[in-house]
Amino acid sequence: MSEYFSLSDCDVIGFDLDHTLCRYHLKETSRLIYESFARYLVEHKGYDKDLLNLTPATWDFCFKGLVVDLEDGNLVKLAEDGTVLRATHGTNDLSTEEIIKHYGPKREWKHFNSLNTSFTRSAKYYFYDNYFDLPGAFLCGRVVDMLHKVNSDFWKDMMAAIDHNYNTSAFKDDAGTYFPSVKRDPGRYLQPCSDSVKTWLRSMKNAGKVLLLITSSHSDYCRLICEHILGKDFEELFDIIITNALKPGFFSLVPQQRPFRTLVNDVEESQGLPSLDKPGWYSQGNWPHLHELLKTMTGKPEPKVVYFGDSMRSDMFPASSFGKWETVMIVEEMEGEGVPKSDAAMSNEAQVEPLEKRGKFEGMKSPSSASNQWGSYFVDVRKSGGGDEESQKLTWCCHCIHKYSTMAIPSVEHIAGICHLGCLTDRTFQSFVALTEKFLSADPPYVDS
Repeated sequence: MSEYFSLSDCDVIGFDLDHTLCRYHLKETSRLIYESFARYLVEHKGYDKDLLNLTPATWDFCFKGLVVDLEDGNLVKLAEDGTVLRATHGTNDLSTEEIIKHYGPKREWKHFNSLNTSFTRSAKYYFYDNYFDLPGAFLCGRVVDMLHKVNSDFWKDMMAAIDHNYNTSAFKDDAGTYFPSVKRDPGRYLQPCSDSVKTWLRSMKNAGKVLLLITSSHSDYCRLICEHILGKDFEELFDIIITNALKPGFFSLVPQQRPFRTLVNDVEESQGLPSLDKPGWYSQGNWPHLHELLKTMTGKPEPKVVYFGDSMRSDMFPASSFGKWETVMIVEEMEGEGVPKSDAAMSNEAQVEPLEKRGKFEGMKSPSSASNQWGSYFVDVRKSGGGDEESQKLTWCCHCIHKYSTMAIPSVEHIAGICHLGCLTDRTFQSFVALTEKFLSADPPYVDS
């Protein structure tokens, strides 16, 4: 990391789609996702119908960056060294004494090394690091509240609920609750990109940059989103579109990488491609084959690539660790905890104000805001067993942003609005620093001192 970063020095500009180029109305979407999962548990697995009953205040529990410990039903918030800052059993807070009873006097979470070094998923824990997963953490807590004894069956049911709503055929088949709802009324859930973002994308392409879109969403859902947020001509903005990329495996499965596949009417061809020879729209794939094509397209032996994404597990960690790409992390919690919103974000919020005025969301915390129960996404104060407050600690999520992203911004609109060709000068970079210094007494999470 350096304190100077210029997108104009990059040959290739890549973007994730969901919660990166496409911002969602988080309150609406979170309610929909929770309902999608909970309805499956009630209707298909026989869970208590009370799972479907929520009050606005209960959404304070919904907080990104939690890890559910599947062995005991606890949800934990981790410090950068892997110690437990806060924890609940189900949705009920554990006291300092109870945390020490569970995790010892040093409050060490025993699976931290596995999670911290590889971000792999496990049968023993699950890391909630994106807004598609996040309502599942809330539901998981409520399910544990209802169980007399935690066992592995509840987690199998949770995974089945996710697969029922998100599997690649669900969009086409109108299965589950999530995709049919978004298809009926995309404007209720998706925020159109601002004119500044569209102009910025076009200016970069006109300047000779190679533009990529790499998303794990399937091609049919990707098309719906992009037509809504960018317009019917969205394909003209990108040289290469990769859907169903199955990140992080797109980056990490080397040398056992998945081949690229062509698409016919949103159906993947059964025969994989031995290499990637030309720009276009593809499915699955891997970064080494993409890298070879980018060398050809740019005429450079080592083209400089930057990738924008919102997920530490799927975007930042694998792109920086395996692809050796520069990374820009979209962290909506920066806005949620005080960074001023861009004009485009304010405009999009105004479009949903009538719903707010009708009281639908009154009292509901946005999932990107600080939580009364969990505190800040970036920093926390840990209490000792005697109740004395210790010095504040960076959260593990904040530490990971520092380690694996070149820089962090609240939204793509923030950078598009100030950067022609995305050129970030020292002065511009320092403006981002000033906006977020309130979170930390030390350096902001995305500045390497």
